[in-house]
Amino acid sequence: MRIAPLIGLLLLGSPTLADSKSVYLVPASGAPVKIAEVTFSEDQNYTVAMVEAPFKDHFLSMRPFRCLEGPDKHWCHVPYPYEIHRNVSNDLTDLEYDFLFVWKGSTEYGINMWNGVYYKLQPDGDGRLVGILHEMNMDVLSAPPEQGVLRPLKAGDLHESDPESHWLPQLIIE
Repeated sequence: MRIAPLIGLLLLGSPTLADSKSVYLVPASGAPVKIAEVTFSEDQNYTVAMVEAPFKDHFLSMRPFRCLEGPDKHWCHVPYPYEIHRNVSNDLTDLEYDFLFVWKGSTEYGINMWNGVYYKLQPDGDGRLVGILHEMNMDVLSAPPEQGVLRPLKAGDLHESDPESHWLPQLIIE
């Protein structure tokens, strides 16, 4: 079975994707924070609409970021700057690229791209996609990928993190 029908069965109870789902970041303690809506179409393409609140505008390291402000860390969304298909017919990688973040200490002035956050998505069996936090050096994405390469991140670029060491250790799409 191809993965898209599998995802459709897990998310919607039918073999096609044609629905809107909410995207949440889940703190170690406290209520989930809604950050986006993802709309899946029957052709297995999708669109993402980030919500305005609860993000705040920050100008960090000479560029604008939309950040969630936590007591100790800010989680800043990093829109993937290169081409992706936004399609889940083969896997969830494009969707993972749409939810890249970099964290910074709440009292720090700039950002350190070494503090990249990547949520590796997988179906949980209850109709949701759950993203497990992985750390990454976001500098890997500072230059465009080679021509024809749509997914420059390799398994070695991602490092599973201790969930207790971060403010928002999980992403959920439901």
